[in-house]
Amino acid sequence: MSAESTLAAPPVRLTQRPGFWAGIAVVALGITLAAGVALMRGRSEPLPQLGAMPEFTFTRHDGQPFGSAQLRGRPFVANFIFTRCPTICPAFTRKMVGVQERTASLGAGLQLVSFSVDPKYDTPERLAEYGQRHGADFTRWSFLTGDYEQLKDTIVHGFKISMGREAGAPEDDLLSIFHGTHFVLVDRDGQIRGYYDSADSDSTERLIRDVERLNSEGH
Repeated sequence: MSAESTLAAPPVRLTQRPGFWAGIAVVALGITLAAGVALMRGRSEPLPQLGAMPEFTFTRHDGQPFGSAQLRGRPFVANFIFTRCPTICPAFTRKMVGVQERTASLGAGLQLVSFSVDPKYDTPERLAEYGQRHGADFTRWSFLTGDYEQLKDTIVHGFKISMGREAGAPEDDLLSIFHGTHFVLVDRDGQIRGYYDSADSDSTERLIRDVERLNSEGH
């Protein structure tokens, strides 16, 4: 792993009750460095390597196992949603639709993966309906569910993205569920190569450029 891999992930933007989760902001003081370094890099330099993803396998919207083995050899863009989200997720998903459209020429060579942060509710059937409703191309866009603790471990410790639920909150308290709203770009070797704020149009444009770079460089 290169020296760049020691850079932490950029700050997450919380989807619910930001005041309650303000403590997480302490982490942001150290992790904004990664975004700053990325902005200062010339296009002649390779994208930073920000950490290797652990192996994972979850259940896809079609009920089939899906994870690292199926993604190996192909870069992918990840995001984090839940189907009954009343606030940020619909917009985040529409941004992923935009990524799907902007990268259509790459076909299945670029995968898109949405991880549910509410897997107890988000069955494969609900994820399939959600994907259809948003116009997902299932040949390259997968929606994953599975065991909550395993998903949380992959998202928090693998992607370095915030995820959780307010302690003691009832199951139907959707505002107690929180997660980060950055896209994560992972190369074909399982290395994280960038974080992109879905609410920032410049950041999502940078995602498209970086996807094209990885494709042209064979990563």
